[in-house]
Amino acid sequence: MRVTGGTLRGRHLTPIRGLHIRPSADRVKEAIFSLIGQDLTNARALDLFAGTGGLGIEALSRGASSVLFVDKAEQAVRSIKRNLKQLGYEAAGAVLRRDLRQELPWKHPFIRDGVDVTFLDPPYGSGLIPGVLQELCQRRLLRPSSVVVAESAKDETVPEQVEELTAAKTRLYGETKVTIYRTA
Repeated sequence: MRVTGGTLRGRHLTPIRGLHIRPSADRVKEAIFSLIGQDLTNARALDLFAGTGGLGIEALSRGASSVLFVDKAEQAVRSIKRNLKQLGYEAAGAVLRRDLRQELPWKHPFIRDGVDVTFLDPPYGSGLIPGVLQELCQRRLLRPSSVVVAESAKDETVPEQVEELTAAKTRLYGETKVTIYRTA
């Protein structure tokens, strides 16, 4: 696993051992940023089901001002913190251990004023994407012109629209489906 673009391009991330975590493949990360844009200057981002933090770290490398990383596994939280420290992004990244089936951390200072980009990569087949999209909208966490990137299994059904979020693009990369939602 490596950073595929921006100021950290080519730097390697420390993987998580022993958990059933499926990090986004480098080619999928490259494709995501081709779809949403390479330049995230001053964007606020949210990386849900963050695993190693690869997508959020990509956002920081491409100019995001801050990223809130959320994962329920203690090993994942430690790995993200280690990767942020190793790459010099400790101040720009906050890491929370939270089970997102309970509730989003909507009061956290990093996202209280809304986010520009959200990465949503739950375990494939978990059925969590519709509920998280709904909560993002209900909690008013999305700014105007926000983008939500949802990764799922290629045969998993995801909604076309949830409140102000509309699926703008869907692409398949092997077993992975990437759906890009934009606010109306």
